[in-house]
Amino acid sequence: MDLAHWRRTRDGVLIPPILYGTAWKKADTARLVSRALAAGFCGIDTACQPKHYHEPGVGQGIAAAPRAADSPPLYVQTKFTPPSGQDPANVPYAPNAPIEAQVVASFSVSCANLAPARPDALILHSPLPTADDTLRAWRAMEQLHRQGEVRLLGISNCDDLTLLQHLEAQADIKPSIVQNRFYAKSGYDVALRAWCDTRGIIYESFWTLTANTHALGALALGRIASRHGCEPAQVLLRHVTQLGIVPLTGTSDDEHMRDDLAIFGFTLDETEMQAVTHALRAG
Repeated sequence: MDLAHWRRTRDGVLIPPILYGTAWKKADTARLVSRALAAGFCGIDTACQPKHYHEPGVGQGIAAAPRAADSPPLYVQTKFTPPSGQDPANVPYAPNAPIEAQVVASFSVSCANLAPARPDALILHSPLPTADDTLRAWRAMEQLHRQGEVRLLGISNCDDLTLLQHLEAQADIKPSIVQNRFYAKSGYDVALRAWCDTRGIIYESFWTLTANTHALGALALGRIASRHGCEPAQVLLRHVTQLGIVPLTGTSDDEHMRDDLAIFGFTLDETEMQAVTHALRAG
């Protein structure tokens, strides 16, 4: 993957312009992660959440993937998932421990799961029930950053701009990443994304294709795809990357992996960008 397309965070850290998402892959995780890396992905998204992620399989897949000496650097991000997002029968840390201890224990489990790879980023999987508790979790993440354990911090499932602004104002180490669903219900986070741009925060999208099948079936995207010799899904992914978004894709199909990486081989013009925006809003 050409480093020219990589995104630079507010901290000066480069991250790939598209990430391979590992949720819901269960026993196939190691095989699919290895294949994604072999196809050319350089960024992996995971979480210490056995309910939806098989994080040890992510580590196994990374270890098994052949990587040439001149390959771009591997970027890995994991998440601390609060107890409310965990399966009560399989929480990877003591759920009754103080929030700060939960964060540290979760990160330790992630490091063991992913070894010999190391997480570059730690993302708070969702805000906690109160702003104070969210900040407590963030303070624990900041401590890991200060100790040199992780380079970037972020938050996911935070579509409340006021809450995000409060966290950013209170944080000593500012969020570098916001990862949200990219869908009509949130209005595609237009205001939140614009604010992130002013703060140098990278916006990552998930459900980018799954939540927008109405746009993928639009005639306009079909025409654009035909013009560029690609598929409508590639047009949508290219659209979001040109907006400055880093999308996650979790395909299990080898051809689709290659297609997703090929989106940087063409550029949508302003009229095409507007047509995709219209197709998204039409849903």
